[in-house]
Amino acid sequence: MENKVVDRTVLSVKNLSKYYPGVKALDDVSIKFYEGEVHALLGENGAGKSTLIKCISGAEEPTGGIIVVKNQSYDRMTPQIAKQHGLEVIYQEFNLIPTMSVQENIYLGGRPSENRFVDYKAMYRGTKELFAKFNIKINPEIIVDTLSPAYQQIVEIAKSISKNVKILIMDEPTAPLTETEVDLLFDIVEQLKKEGVTIIYISHRIEEIFRITDRISIMRDGKYIATLNTADTNRKELIELMVGHKISETFPERNNRSGEKILEVKDLTGNGVKNVSFDLYKGEILGFAGLVGCGRTEILRVLYGAEKKESGTVKLYGREVDIRSPENAMENGLGLVPEDRKNQGVFLEGSVKWNVTLTCLKEISGKFGIVNRKQENSLVEDYKNKLQIKTPSLEQKVKNLSGGNQQKVAIAKTLSANADIIIFDEPTRGIDVGAKQEIYKLMAELVGSGKSIIMISSEMDELLGMSDRIIVLCEGKMAGILNREEFNKKHILDMASGSR
Repeated sequence: MENKVVDRTVLSVKNLSKYYPGVKALDDVSIKFYEGEVHALLGENGAGKSTLIKCISGAEEPTGGIIVVKNQSYDRMTPQIAKQHGLEVIYQEFNLIPTMSVQENIYLGGRPSENRFVDYKAMYRGTKELFAKFNIKINPEIIVDTLSPAYQQIVEIAKSISKNVKILIMDEPTAPLTETEVDLLFDIVEQLKKEGVTIIYISHRIEEIFRITDRISIMRDGKYIATLNTADTNRKELIELMVGHKISETFPERNNRSGEKILEVKDLTGNGVKNVSFDLYKGEILGFAGLVGCGRTEILRVLYGAEKKESGTVKLYGREVDIRSPENAMENGLGLVPEDRKNQGVFLEGSVKWNVTLTCLKEISGKFGIVNRKQENSLVEDYKNKLQIKTPSLEQKVKNLSGGNQQKVAIAKTLSANADIIIFDEPTRGIDVGAKQEIYKLMAELVGSGKSIIMISSEMDELLGMSDRIIVLCEGKMAGILNREEFNKKHILDMASGSR
């Protein structure tokens, strides 16, 4: 008796193309996705991954090709049809209403009601049951805007899986998460996979790809390159397919000898964090480690003047300063590349050029405040090349760039202010492996030229590879400071969780 080959395809794209003015975002892409698999999409920023999922979900209309869902073909998908097929997307940028509660966001568009009134008890009960199923520990009644980006991401995930999801697309879901939250996410993924849900997973963290995926499709410059079984490939092969050439993944070598003390923080308190004390030296990269909610971002926003200081002292070059606003911080030589690039890092409606030069207009202007266009173009072109920002022109609006390239513009905008101390909050979040090397190289050049860096990172390898010293926070307090010879992943995690 002849064995039948079962076609497990639940979604496919055939010869899909998408053109923007001056940009071919998708070029004749064909990929199949199977039922109950975790299928990774890999590629550098600008490879076309986000455009592909926008076409699949109906957020964008393809220029050509078809999308097939459960044997039904569409030359254009719509959000309504996608939802009818159980297709949900978790984008890099959150799609939550910040002023509403967690439970209201979960039930948005489908609130339980009785006699036209919202049944808040049923909403609370349903959210609690959903969270219990996936071991999510968040108060359903808390306002979303009060949550950290990591917890907002978890709410975003819960919102998607609360629907009758059959195909779930995750675009950089772990970018704001630390290892503990990543483990929670992967437990959710495994549970959904057992239930037959197809998951399309986009991530620049290749170690995650090997941990949870079944197959991997690689894209480059808008083109489909290859699909591989995860078990049959390795990191080196994937990276070379992504970038089209060999690349080194090592952290840049540099002289770790630090110079004079330039920053002294003593008992800094505010924004939910208490009594944080540390010094920063010229030419040093000082890392901040800790679990989500530990206070890393919170205390450095106090230092930068973006949040109110309650007590404590800050000295720059031995002189006490009172930084009450980001403007004060910049005047005193501090720069910040924030974690939330969309709301705090860039002006999405502004051009690449406008964003990059916003913080240095005085330096590139003449006596009467007229911008020197030649100097302006030269400066922006220099950062574009240094950070490998992929944009069709310097006049392109930042909102039209990929998430990773938006992050690079945020970095360029901060660097152009020529600060002596630069705070990098998750500097490589959403950045591909090739661009990471460029940013690491740039950070090494900055400290080599006498700048100092404070770096918050949820990627342990990044912290260990780039930092000269690491400060560990736990529940809003200092857990310890480690010198390079004391670096140990398990030790840091134990300190961060309060075990040591």
